[in-house]
Amino acid sequence: MTQAPANSPRSGGSQALSIGIIGALFFIFGFVTWLNGTLIPFLKLACDLQTDAQALLVTFAFYMAYFCLALPSSFILQRVGFKNGMSLGLAIMALGALLFVPAASSRSFALFLTGLFVQGMGLALLQTASNPYISVIGPLESAASRISIMGICNKVAGALSPLVLGAIVLKGASETEARIAAATSAGERALLLQELSQRVVAPYVMMAVVLFLLALAIRFSPLQDINPGLEDSAESPAGGRSNIWQFPHLLLGVVCIFVYVGVEVMAGDVIGPYAKSLGMSLDQTKSLTSYTLCSMIAGYLIGVFMIPKYLKQQTALALSAVAGIALAGAAFATGGRTAVTCIALLGLANSLMWPAIFPLAIDGLGRFTKTGSALLIMGIAGGAIVPQIYGRLALSLGSQPAFFWCTLPCYVFILHYALRGHRVGRGA
Repeated sequence: MTQAPANSPRSGGSQALSIGIIGALFFIFGFVTWLNGTLIPFLKLACDLQTDAQALLVTFAFYMAYFCLALPSSFILQRVGFKNGMSLGLAIMALGALLFVPAASSRSFALFLTGLFVQGMGLALLQTASNPYISVIGPLESAASRISIMGICNKVAGALSPLVLGAIVLKGASETEARIAAATSAGERALLLQELSQRVVAPYVMMAVVLFLLALAIRFSPLQDINPGLEDSAESPAGGRSNIWQFPHLLLGVVCIFVYVGVEVMAGDVIGPYAKSLGMSLDQTKSLTSYTLCSMIAGYLIGVFMIPKYLKQQTALALSAVAGIALAGAAFATGGRTAVTCIALLGLANSLMWPAIFPLAIDGLGRFTKTGSALLIMGIAGGAIVPQIYGRLALSLGSQPAFFWCTLPCYVFILHYALRGHRVGRGA
C-alpha cells in the first residue's frame, strides 16, 4: 500500500478525527433507518391499513431509494466531493422528515412513503460516500474492524430509536387500538386516527432541525476529501480491466449485499409483525427491533476485537452465514417467544456481514472504487424486496414458513460468497 500524504485522513490525528466524524454520521444512519420498525405498526394503525404486506411498503419505499439514487450519488460525489456530498445528503434527509408534517395532517400513507423515499435518497448519498471512505482510510485487511466500529455507532442509535419513537407514537398502543376498534361511528374513528397520526409530527420536526444543523456542521468541518483507490487517475491499478462489469467478485458482492440487507431488515423490522402474528400484543412487539439491534451490537464488538487479528473477514462472514441458517431453522422449528428470540439473535449472525462483504467486494477495483461502491449501495434495495416477498408468502403460508423460506436462500448465498464468491475472477 502506498504511503499516505501527511494531510491524508490516514495520518495520525487527522485519521482519528475523520473516523469520529464518520462515526457520528453512522449514528444518524442507524437512528433514521431503524425507526422503520416502529413506523410499520404505527402507520398500519394510523393509516388504517388492512394487511402487513401494505404496512411493509414502509421498508419498500425507504430501501428502493438506495437502488434509484446510488449511481447518481457517485456522480454527485465526483462533482461536489465527499464532504459537500455528505452535507447535501443530510439536508435531503431533513426535507424527507418535514414531509411527515403534511402526511400526518392528511393521514396520507402515500405522502408518508414519499417522505421515507426522500430520506432514503439522502441516506443513499451519505452511504455512497462514507462506506468507501471508512474502508480506505487505513489498511484494507483491517477494514472490517473499522466498519464494525461504525456498525456499533449505527446499531446503538438503531437500538435507541424504536424505544424513543415507540414511547411517543405508540404509547398505550393496545389501549389505543382497542378504542379505535370500539368506535361507534365513522366520525369518532376518524378523530381517533387523526389524533394518533399527529403524534409523529413533533419528533419528525425535531429530527429535521437536527439534520439541517448537522448538514451545516459537516459543511464547515475539517473533514478532508479522499480519493479512494486513486480511482480518478487513468493509471490507477484495476487489474488491466476497462470497465466495472469485468469484476465478477464485485457483481456477486452486489447480490450478497442485496440478500444480506434483506435478512437484516427481516430480523429488525419484520420481527414486530411476525411476533404479533404469533399472538403478542402491540405493546409487547413495538420495541422488539431494539432487541435485534442489541444482539447486532454484541456482534460488532466481537468484530472489533477479532478481525483481522484472529479471524479473516471471509471466515467471519462464513461463520455468520452458518449461524444465520441455524437460527432461521430454529425459529421455524419452534414457536412463540422462543421463535421470536431466535429472530432477535439473527442480529448477532448478521452483524459482521456488511463489514466483511463491503471491503471484500471493493478490493482491487482501483479507479472503479466509487462506481463499485455505488453498485453495492444499490444492493441495499434487498431491504425493499425481501420483506415484500415475505408479506406475500405470509398470506398463504403463514408467518413462520414464510420467514424461513425467505431467509434460508439468502444465508446460503452469503455462505457461498464467503467461501468462493469473493474470489471469482481474481485468480486466487
